Amino acid sequence: MHILVVGLNHKTAKVELRERFAFSPSELPMALRTLRDMKSIMEGVIVSTCNRMEIYVVCDQLHTGEYYTKAFLESWFRIPIEEFQDHLYVKQNQQAVNHLFHVVAGLDSLVIGETQILGQVRSAFLTSQAEKGTGTIFNSLFKQAITLGKRVHTETEIGQNAVSVSYAAVELGKKMFSSFRNKTILLVGAGEMGELTAKHFFAAGATDVIVLNRTLEKAQEVAARFHGTALSLEQLGEALRKADIVVSSTGAKKPILTKSVLQPALRHRRSPLFLIDIAVPRDIDPAVHELDDVFLYDIDDLQGIVDANLSLRQHEAEKVVAWIEKETERFQQWLQTLGVVPLITALRNKALAVQEETMARIERKLPDLTEKEKRVLRKHTKSIVNQLLRDPIVRIKELASTSTRDEALELFVQIFALEEQLREKETQQALAKEKSTSVLVDGKVSLST
Repeated sequence: MHILVVGLNHKTAKVELRERFAFSPSELPMALRTLRDMKSIMEGVIVSTCNRMEIYVVCDQLHTGEYYTKAFLESWFRIPIEEFQDHLYVKQNQQAVNHLFHVVAGLDSLVIGETQILGQVRSAFLTSQAEKGTGTIFNSLFKQAITLGKRVHTETEIGQNAVSVSYAAVELGKKMFSSFRNKTILLVGAGEMGELTAKHFFAAGATDVIVLNRTLEKAQEVAARFHGTALSLEQLGEALRKADIVVSSTGAKKPILTKSVLQPALRHRRSPLFLIDIAVPRDIDPAVHELDDVFLYDIDDLQGIVDANLSLRQHEAEKVVAWIEKETERFQQWLQTLGVVPLITALRNKALAVQEETMARIERKLPDLTEKEKRVLRKHTKSIVNQLLRDPIVRIKELASTSTRDEALELFVQIFALEEQLREKETQQALAKEKSTSVLVDGKVSLST
């Protein structure tokens, strides 16, 4: 068995292409069933977010697994492979495992250390599990990955510091006030940056938000999203008298908050006024520094916070990479041992069949045995089997993690003559796979047995 991931993300494809490969939650179950029924594919998980689309599969052969995974994408989205082939990345076996661990830890995200992707991967795994799209390998791999992701976000500070200017403004506000409860946030400018900043303040507990904009309709539109108050730019003086924190992000070419604008409002205030200017060109005249009880921070101050936090995240990321390497190695060791399981099962079944046949002969030759005597004999003959098997099983597990693994497994099969048992198992699996293969009536994918 092999592990494969085929995907595209913000690094390899622009949003115009990524959005064409988005799986909606409602169609994901059908997509998983279709993927699972593709030739060569034994297990599958689909991760679909705004920044990535990844298909994780367990396949019997790497070449055919990759081919049919790409064929699935081509058929499901009805997009010729020539249009997206160059934007795909393909990772195999250990690299695929390592990639998944990087993803759940937030190291492969647009913003390093972000936490949302962990929940998205967990949801993708649970959805596939519910559709019986996962088995022994992915049940173990994704549970290990999710556990690692939780550890990263609880035992490191990789996701605890602002790495965007808009969120840095909120972090700065937290340093000014322990809580935003009963504090008024005045947002001057209702553009994309201003709205994002308001969203962060609102998420941090701000309940009193005033939005000012040159166009009142736009201010009302943004304010409504945060249960705030909308005012026109002409009401700036009135709003300044109420505000505790002012965040300005207009597109004005000259400062709109000057000493002359602020001074009248300050006469009606008893508490300090904190000004955060995230506009370029600047909205707030640097001369306001000269006013009493006014504290001004511009985008360079915020960028300093962002840079420091990025540096901290990068430092934490180095720690996480070391964890990922250990987790990847641990999974590989488990996977190698897993390859021994069919051999051990075949050996046990063969040994127990001999034991049962022996018991049947004993009972025929000694028909007067009581049920109690039969139970005693059955117990002791099974004990002999288990004792004889113990050392060979321990040794083959040890050899499975060595460089001579393949030779050792082959020799194990030959020594105990397990070829017939293994062939029967493979036949049963092939029949089960063939039985589950179906022709989809929606025309997206046609499969034949």
